[in-house]
Amino acid sequence: MTIPDERPAPPLTGGEREMLRGFLDYHRATLAMKCEGLSDEQLRQRASPPSTLSLLGLVRHMAEVERTWFRRVINAESVPLVWSAEGDYQVAYDDAGSTRAEAFAAWQTEVEHSRRIELAAESLDVTGYQARWEADVSLRLVMLHLIHEYARHNGHADFLREAIDGVVGA
Repeated sequence: MTIPDERPAPPLTGGEREMLRGFLDYHRATLAMKCEGLSDEQLRQRASPPSTLSLLGLVRHMAEVERTWFRRVINAESVPLVWSAEGDYQVAYDDAGSTRAEAFAAWQTEVEHSRRIELAAESLDVTGYQARWEADVSLRLVMLHLIHEYARHNGHADFLREAIDGVVGA
């Protein structure tokens, strides 16, 4: 099922994993929708000085978030962040010189890895080690955390997009 703007609608009934997957995909599609039809320059536009937050920076940030939680934590892959070998998450927000093509390719690659890892996991109880928290976390927590992260940043994306060209809506 899709909603009128072509995003996949989260299921209204179903199992926990199906619901989590559906809401995560919905929020991923929402971020992409907020960026549709904008030039690289518009995607780099900041709406709320002194904040340097931009839509392109959000896409880059979410690539790091996907990579960290699914590949580094759940899959225990020893991969650096996309934009910072030193592990500085703030680097992703710096969109200077970045392009839509570069940011979206990285983000879509990480989303594909995340989907593959989630689908291959035996259950939502699979755990990985989150070094920043010094704790094991479940795939369930990771999916909930990403839904929260996307929802929060999609709120930012709403304001950014409206300031760019007046487009509003989910």
